[in-house]
Amino acid sequence: MRTPIDPQRLARRRVEAGLSQNALARKIGVTKQLVSAVSLGKANFSPETLAKVAEALNCQIADLLPEDDAEFHAKTQTQRSA
Repeated sequence: MRTPIDPQRLARRRVEAGLSQNALARKIGVTKQLVSAVSLGKANFSPETLAKVAEALNCQIADLLPEDDAEFHAKTQTQRSA
């Protein structure tokens, strides 16, 4: 299963972290082509890879999801910790 992410959020976080697509790819152990395809909205990361992306970009997974999914994810996390 692949996890859809928001390409604009990914790009913004990547730029804020000062990483090129190639540098992010190396850091998370995937090809630059995959990072590029995800950045164009043509592919998605696996959940495991998405967790590595969030760690590399020093953010939460929800920060990379489309807004509706991010809200759902945040609510789910809050319910789990309660």
